[in-house]
Amino acid sequence: MSFSVEGKTAIVTGAAHGIGLAIARHLLEAGANVMFADIDEARLKEELSDEADNDHAAYFAGDLRERLTLANLMSATIEKFDRLDILVNASRQVVATDPDHLLDLDETVSQQLEQNLMIALRLSQLAAKRMIAQSVEDQDSETDMSPSRPAGSIINLSSIAARRTHPQLLAFSVSTAALDQLTRSLAVALAPSRIRVNAVAFGSVMSSSLKDKLKENRSFRSDIVDHTPMSRIARPTEVTETVQFLASEGAGFMTGQILTVDGGRTLLDPVNAPAH
Repeated sequence: MSFSVEGKTAIVTGAAHGIGLAIARHLLEAGANVMFADIDEARLKEELSDEADNDHAAYFAGDLRERLTLANLMSATIEKFDRLDILVNASRQVVATDPDHLLDLDETVSQQLEQNLMIALRLSQLAAKRMIAQSVEDQDSETDMSPSRPAGSIINLSSIAARRTHPQLLAFSVSTAALDQLTRSLAVALAPSRIRVNAVAFGSVMSSSLKDKLKENRSFRSDIVDHTPMSRIARPTEVTETVQFLASEGAGFMTGQILTVDGGRTLLDPVNAPAH
């Protein structure tokens, strides 16, 4: 079974930085058409400066918390590539919370839910509508659309924080736990339309943001490694290749799954171990 995404069209949110950028670049290198979406237009331009003549790459800048922005993102993608096959909801934010001030967390939790849950929900709804519509178009044009062939794939980026108890990440943990449940619920709701919905929950990945943290706090690396059975931090490719697998027809009978990429850290699950 092939894990190819060649010729598919993908939207990747959070694609100006970190894991979102790594995923978008990986799918592009694997032959997909990719819309890089993020609020940081300057960074998008910088990252895609070498892709100016690449017909398979484009970017969209805007605040994805706004419903109109999401609608415009979808329109821009269809105008550029004519279809949508893959959505990767990688726009996420990690905000530390003070466990000694639990009565003052309303705003922080609301912000984390908006960023880490609601963007994924709203964009998934728009993506699913487009995937269903083009599936009908494919059938009308007598394209081979057997009942076993997926109409689309939605992939959410979650975290092992969803299953851990870490008081300093209360708001983030709540939002990612909600995202996991959203993944399962949408998977059931969209299965009759042959749209698969899965998630990747990861632990520590050597992204640019983590590199910065490790420079600021040298003991942070040993904390992570000591609580990871595989005794290392993941390479970005170990997440991006998992996303490609879920996006491909090789995962054609998988939906509602939360694949964990954490080197075994959730098998130990100590309360105070770093969760990302």
